[in-house]
Order: sequence, then C-alpha cells, then structure tokens
Amino acid sequence: MSENEKYLLGLSKKGDIEAFELLMEKYQKRVFNIALRLLGNHDDASEVTQEVFIRIFKSMGSFKGESQISTWIYRIATNACLDELRKRKNKWVLSLDEEYHRENGDYIIQVEDDKPTPDVIVEQKNLKSAVNNAIHKLSEKYKLIIVLRDLQGFSYEEISEIVKTPVGTVKSRINRARLQLKEILLKEKELFSDNFVKDIERRAGDEKM
Repeated sequence: MSENEKYLLGLSKKGDIEAFELLMEKYQKRVFNIALRLLGNHDDASEVTQEVFIRIFKSMGSFKGESQISTWIYRIATNACLDELRKRKNKWVLSLDEEYHRENGDYIIQVEDDKPTPDVIVEQKNLKSAVNNAIHKLSEKYKLIIVLRDLQGFSYEEISEIVKTPVGTVKSRINRARLQLKEILLKEKELFSDNFVKDIERRAGDEKM
C-alpha cells in the first residue's frame, strides 16, 4: 500500500467520505466487473456495487491491515454478490445481446480474427452468449472461482485469500468448474461450426480457457 493510500485509509477510518471515495477509485471498476460476471446484468451489478462500498465504508474501522486492502475489498464484494445470488436463486435476468468486456480486454473465450466475415461474427456472438449462459448454470462455488480466475485474472493465492480456502482446494475447484463448463458448452455445439467446437474443447483444458 502506498503512503497516499495509507493516508486516505486513515482518514476513511475517521469517517471522511471524500477520502474514502478517493481510496476506492482504483477498485470500483473491478468490483463492478466481478458483480457483473456473477449477477449477469448491469442493473443488479450497479446496485450490488453500491451496496459493497456501503459495507466497506461501514466496516472500514475493522480493517487491521492483516491482509492486502484489495483482498479485503474483493472478499466483501464476492460475499455481497453471493448474498444476492442466494436471495434470488433461479431468477436470472440475462441480456444475451449485451457486450461484456474484461477490465483488461474482451471476454476470455473468443476467436481472434483480423477481418471476421459476417458468419464468423454471428458465431462469435453465439459463443459469447453460450459461455455467459454456461457460467450461470454452474453452482455458486464454481461460478465464483471461474469469475475470479478466468475472467478477472486473480492468482490462485489471491483467490485463496479472497474466498478463505486453501490453494489446493482452489485449484481443484477451478479444474472441476472448467470441466463442467466444457460439458455445458458442448451440449450447445450445434450452434457452432466444427472449428468452434474444437476451440471450446481446447480452451476448456487450457490454463486460461
């Protein structure tokens, strides 16, 4: 943590809202992206993101610096998202035509093509939609692990701290989640060409899908 962050943290613990907002600026986008991936649409993600920062502000005094502040923030964020998921289980509202983007790039599963033809563009869109749907069919623990690792790029160690689970268990869940995701996607393989099916099979087994 930089000296500036420490200074802002000290003021935030005293209830300084302006300092708190400055401190949270670097985390807002990623918290929103985590919420978007877990909850499935912008409205819910925006609402939960606001709730996350309210929780953080109220809990600021309890942060003792025993972990990185980023880990603490993302733990609160994932817990808030899981709380919301449990409230409205099986009541997904998904926009299949909505474009989703990572903080540092496009959706993790995609086919690169400098000059895509119209049929390739359609298949790319179908693939993104299929992956989005498949992720939301996973159980909570697998969905969370896929979002943190494959969509948000956290390391195994970071995920271990965020979800308070041993690294070995994190790796095991990631492998199982990817296998389940692969199975779900391959059930929808009639949507894609043979090359796209092969791409799904290959990427599902990669370190980054």
